[in-house]
Amino acid sequence: MKIAIDADTNGAALKKALLEHLKGKGIDVTDLDYLSGHQQDDYPDVAVNLAVKIKEKEFDRGILICGTGLGVAMSANKVPGVFAGTCNDVYSAERLMKSNNAQVITLGAQVLGIEAAKVIVDAYLASEFQGGRSLPKVDRMREIDRINFGAQGT
Repeated sequence: MKIAIDADTNGAALKKALLEHLKGKGIDVTDLDYLSGHQQDDYPDVAVNLAVKIKEKEFDRGILICGTGLGVAMSANKVPGVFAGTCNDVYSAERLMKSNNAQVITLGAQVLGIEAAKVIVDAYLASEFQGGRSLPKVDRMREIDRINFGAQGT
C-alpha cells in the first residue's frame, strides 16, 4: 500500500512525527511537501494536491493534517472520486475505511497529540473496506459524486 502525507504549517510537526512513525514500521509513505514549492500556506491547495494524486491512483491512501483536520477534509472532498474524513479516535478511523471506504484520513494537529495521532493512523491503515450492509451506502455516495461532479468513481 502506497501512502501520501501532507500538511499545512499548523500540521508540520505532526506530519514529521507521523512520517517517522510510519517509516519506522516499514510503511511506504511519501511526504508530498506541497508547501516547499509554494509561497502561500493555503490548506485547500495542500489537500487538493494530495487528493488529485489519490484520484489518479498514484497513491492508495492519504493522510492530511491541518489545525483541526476539518478544512483539509472539506477541500479533499471537492476532488471527484475522493472521500476524506476527519478522525479524532480509533473507532472513527476504523469505520472511515471499514464502512465508508474513504481513501483519505484527516487529522487536527491542534486537536490531537502525537501519540494519539499515531494510534489513529495505525488503526486506519490496518482497516479494509468490509462491504456488506455498507456497500449500498458507499455505492450511493459514489453515485451522488458522479451526479454532482462527473466523477468516474474510484
